[in-house]
Amino acid sequence: MSTAFTPHPIDTDTLKQLRDVDDAGKPCVPFVADEGGSPLRCCLRPIQEGERVALVSYAPLRRWAERTGARPGAYDEQGPVFIHADACDGPEADPDRYPFDRSGALRTVRRYDSEGRIVGGALLEIPEDATAGFDAAFTEAFAHPEVAFVHVRAVEYGCFQFAVDRPA
Repeated sequence: MSTAFTPHPIDTDTLKQLRDVDDAGKPCVPFVADEGGSPLRCCLRPIQEGERVALVSYAPLRRWAERTGARPGAYDEQGPVFIHADACDGPEADPDRYPFDRSGALRTVRRYDSEGRIVGGALLEIPEDATAGFDAAFTEAFAHPEVAFVHVRAVEYGCFQFAVDRPA
């Protein structure tokens, strides 16, 4: 089985900016991870112990709106994400898996319209067959014609995991 939808990490231009000043206006403060496991949004994999990373504030909807001219209004929000402190090669594509697909983990699949306004969402408890679970959640989300893209967020911390656009 392969994934039916393409997850998107934070784009490289945004990463360059976040490695200087984050979306809350704070300077990036790199550190060496003393343990692994937290999700990296630049390459969509867990941190490995000893990697040089940073925890920065990221506003995914605001960044998207800047590129598209949309006006999400009050739906704009920012939150913490881990990124590599230095440029990385981005995701290592695995067509059979979605990022951060630990069985039993809770995710919110938040739906947005073309103006960046929330038009619904669903709670996903990642099943044993995580790929099928994500595929079903995205298929259901894009069954609504007003949905332009979705954000997957962790329920525990509410933080952004990755985005998926409506298939062409």
